[in-house]
Amino acid sequence: MDFSTFGLAPALLRALAEQGYNNPTPVQAQAIPLILDGHDLLAGSQTGTGKTAAFSLPLLHRLATGNGRRQPRQVRALILTPTRELAAQVHDSIKAYGRHLGLRTAQVFGGVNINPQTAALRGGLDILVATPGRLIDHLQQGNVSLAQVEVLVLDEADRMLDMGFLPALKKILGQLPADRQSLMFSATFAEEIRQLAQSFLRDPQQLQIASRNATASSVSHCVHPVEASAKKDALLHLLAADSRRQTLVFARTKHGSDKLVRWLSKSGLKAAAIHGNKSQNARTRALADFKSGRITVLVATDIAARGLDIDQLPMVINHDLPMVAEDYVHRIGRTGRNGASGLAVSLVCQDEVDQLRAIQRLLPQSLQIDVLAGFEPSVPLDINARGKKANGGGRRPQPGGSRPQAQRKARPAGSPRAPHGHPRQRNRKRMASNA
Repeated sequence: MDFSTFGLAPALLRALAEQGYNNPTPVQAQAIPLILDGHDLLAGSQTGTGKTAAFSLPLLHRLATGNGRRQPRQVRALILTPTRELAAQVHDSIKAYGRHLGLRTAQVFGGVNINPQTAALRGGLDILVATPGRLIDHLQQGNVSLAQVEVLVLDEADRMLDMGFLPALKKILGQLPADRQSLMFSATFAEEIRQLAQSFLRDPQQLQIASRNATASSVSHCVHPVEASAKKDALLHLLAADSRRQTLVFARTKHGSDKLVRWLSKSGLKAAAIHGNKSQNARTRALADFKSGRITVLVATDIAARGLDIDQLPMVINHDLPMVAEDYVHRIGRTGRNGASGLAVSLVCQDEVDQLRAIQRLLPQSLQIDVLAGFEPSVPLDINARGKKANGGGRRPQPGGSRPQAQRKARPAGSPRAPHGHPRQRNRKRMASNA
């Protein structure tokens, strides 16, 4: 199967060919025909599977071949994303796919000057990519109307709920026409997502490309138990094994991200941080430097890294485990994309054993714990012993079920052994406040 089988506009096929895209991914192969047929859609697809093109291509085709025309202050298609980075990346993809269509697009999000956005909105748009907060600002100022939206897309809807955007979403949905097509994409089909879908989708088709709570099969997982005081040294040891390798490092807090960058920079590595306290220009520059190879280590918090689109990222390191177990899958989704191999490494101290247990409870196989030579902890990491539930909880083992057996032996740095999985928990507020 290739893209020509969908009956897409020739200008779209031309743009795809120019970018070297010939064959659709599974989510594209299933979603594009449904969207072209006019169905509402609830699609579950893990990151890195090509979901942006899955909704962008049929959306562009509809706008290019339909009878509608843009009008001042009106928007024909609205795409909502949870973060500024994701909004920018979606907008860039749409511009690339629609480069020969002559459609007018714009992106609006916070952290940048509002005046150019206002001018773009007042002229009318075919496609608007926006974050909820800044869009509401424009709606309140009368810069834009949503009364003529033909298609609504909610991208990464699960993260929107995680970040507390539900009230904003309800305000926006209340200004949309009832006669529209609505598409909802999410990494998971949690109960909150299904409830949100029921509130605004009409008899939707449902797709779930990845199995529920599953990580990419091309990612290898490795857990290194270390003392909390030795984490920075262990991280430097792993990174120094190949200082030219691009690596995304996750820290739990904004302050922790900055401290790691200072430590790594003093040690001779080219590193930058990306988190909510950084200006949009600083975040954009850090991501561009990372993609170009000017820096090799990008240190991020969970929220800031959500939606980062980085091709062929070979390695992700969890300097700190996430407080919410589900965020583990979002973190490691930055590597192993589109079938490429990837490595996810976690540095875990004794204080994080509850988080690790919460992750393990949601994995289909046992976590194998590999001691990093030279960084052996004074107390072995035991995820089998009973302990209090990690912040945010997680599913309890079924009665009569056996707990996984951890395997411990010293291995060279970066050697993958642990299985994969997609954990889920529900404590959001503490994580969001620290991002």
